[in-house]
Amino acid sequence: MSQVLNSALAASTAIDNLIADLEQASSTLELLRATGALARTADPRAAAALVQVLGFNNPGAAVAAVDGLIAIGSPAVDHLLELDPRNYGARAWAVRALAGIGDVRGLALLIEALLTDVGPSVRRAAAKGLGSLQLDALPADERTDIEQRCLQALVEASSDGEWVVRYAVVVGLEGLALGSGWSSDHPSCGRTCAALQRLDATAVEEAAVVRLRAGLALRRLQPS
Repeated sequence: MSQVLNSALAASTAIDNLIADLEQASSTLELLRATGALARTADPRAAAALVQVLGFNNPGAAVAAVDGLIAIGSPAVDHLLELDPRNYGARAWAVRALAGIGDVRGLALLIEALLTDVGPSVRRAAAKGLGSLQLDALPADERTDIEQRCLQALVEASSDGEWVVRYAVVVGLEGLALGSGWSSDHPSCGRTCAALQRLDATAVEEAAVVRLRAGLALRRLQPS
C-alpha cells in the first residue's frame, strides 16, 4: 500500500512541477515547451492550466494545449465551458478542443460556433464535432433530441459562404447519420441525404472538392 501511495505522490508532484514550469515560462519558446510537456501527460489535473494557455495569444502553445485537452477528454470539459465568452481567441481554441473530445456537454457551444462564429476554421471544427459526439450512453429520447439539434445546425450550415466549412458539414452529416444508425428510409436520413444532394449538385455547389465529398457520403449512406 505504501508503494502505491508513494507512486501516486510522485506522480502528483511531477504534474505540479510541470504546471509550475508553465506558469513560470518567460519566453515563447519556454511556454511552448512547458505546454507540450504538460499536455503529453494527458492527466486531468493538467486541464485547468492547459485551458489557461488557450488565452495566451500563442498559437503554437494553444495547439499543444488543445491536443492535451483532447487526450484528457471529458474531465477537461467543465474547464473549457468556464472560459470567459468575451475572450474570443480562447473560446475559438476551446471549440476545437470540445469538437475533438466529443462530450455532449459541449453541444450548445459547438452549435453556436457553427452558426455564428466569424472564423471559418472555428466553424469547420464545430461542424466536424457535431458529427462525432459520443451519444451511446444517453437515454434514447435524449439522444434523439440531440441528434435532431445537430442535424438542424448542420443543415443550416450547409449554405455557409466558405467551402471549407461546407466540406466539414458534409463530414459532419455523414458522421451523424452513420453514428445514429439511421436506416436509408429513416426521415432523418432522408433529410441528411437531401442536404448532401444539394452539395453534390453543380448548379448549387461551386467547389468541386465539396461535391466529390458529398457524393462519397451519399454513396456510403445510400449503398446500391
